[in-house]
Amino acid sequence: MLKGIDPLLSAELLHALASAGHGDRIAIVDANFPAARVAHRLIRLPGVAAPRALDAVLSVLPIDTFEPEPVAVMQVVGDPNAVPDPVRDFMAVLARHGAPVPIARERHAFYAQTADAFAVVQTGERRFYGNVLLTKGVVPPDPAA
Repeated sequence: MLKGIDPLLSAELLHALASAGHGDRIAIVDANFPAARVAHRLIRLPGVAAPRALDAVLSVLPIDTFEPEPVAVMQVVGDPNAVPDPVRDFMAVLARHGAPVPIARERHAFYAQTADAFAVVQTGERRFYGNVLLTKGVVPPDPAA
């Protein structure tokens, strides 16, 4: 156990987040997502809700400020303007961390971007559309150093 680190952040997940570079993507996906098929690096958080996983990840991961759309969610098939409950929860978590509002990507485009992600974190989220894609930013130098 480490002080100041969310206990949900396992050694494997912390290693992946720290190893990812600027511009790399981290996907947090629900239990129904085909993560084993698309992930290069799969980290499982069974029994954990996707918004809770997002909150833990954002406690240590900076979001890219250079890219115009650094956060994405999956569009609802047949109703691209719908905002499912997990996405509403993501938006609240993102706002608490000062991250931008996510843009919605078409399902297959979201799958393709996830297949290119540095790491995929599969949660136990059972609500549909509990998927979010984050682009890692940078930690600026300390001005006092």
